[in-house]
Amino acid sequence: MTPQKQLTAYYTMVRNDFVRIVRIWSQTLLPPVVTTSLYFIVFGTFIGSQLAPIHGLRYIQFIVPGLIMMSVITSSYMNTVSTFYFAKWTHTLDEILVSPMPDWLIIMGFVSGGVMRGLFVGVLVGIVGLFFTHLAIFNILVLIGAVVLTSVLFALGGVINGAFAKSFDGISIVPTFVLTPLTYLGGIFYSISQFPPVWQTVSKFNPILYMVNAFRWGFFGFSDINIGVCFGVLFGFILIFLAVTLWLFRGGIGVKN
Repeated sequence: MTPQKQLTAYYTMVRNDFVRIVRIWSQTLLPPVVTTSLYFIVFGTFIGSQLAPIHGLRYIQFIVPGLIMMSVITSSYMNTVSTFYFAKWTHTLDEILVSPMPDWLIIMGFVSGGVMRGLFVGVLVGIVGLFFTHLAIFNILVLIGAVVLTSVLFALGGVINGAFAKSFDGISIVPTFVLTPLTYLGGIFYSISQFPPVWQTVSKFNPILYMVNAFRWGFFGFSDINIGVCFGVLFGFILIFLAVTLWLFRGGIGVKN
């Protein structure tokens, strides 16, 4: 394929996902906004008002970056795993695979859809957060870099889950039993500096901790983890997930019927 045709194919995939996301906004955009609003009300306003400041911030201010990131992670992941598995189930993926599109471009198309939905949801949740507290941006580049890379990572994870899923039930196993526990234990509602040393060490085995802290650093300029380490973990996992996804496509594992 010529570069122009590759661009057209990529645009078609992204446009198709954009139209789907906007058309069924009550399923793709509204639920995470409503759910996160409840977190703001219950944890931020009711419970948070009784808690001491963390790193000099009111509790609701402290948890806003984490709640935004949680919404981005969930939306990016669920968008790709659902669209990829649905494409397998309807055999639309077979039609894409027999086209001249290279594997990397197909992956890029699916991942871009997940990133797009994740960023849409992140912006909406951030706007809702402004109704409960004020936010300052310490470093816009770190902020954007953290949220985009995290969205890319979990969009790739969604493709991998979609490839191995054998049924619609299969696409909910990882989010339920892996993603949700890791997210809740990823430093969204607390700082690991409040933990004893042994539990701080245990917490550092959770990759989501690094993503939440990188994003929080972009807002407030502080992090429980060195910001360079946070981005190193992000890039490392992206490379691993990308390698696994390319291997699945080239081997036809979970991709070709």
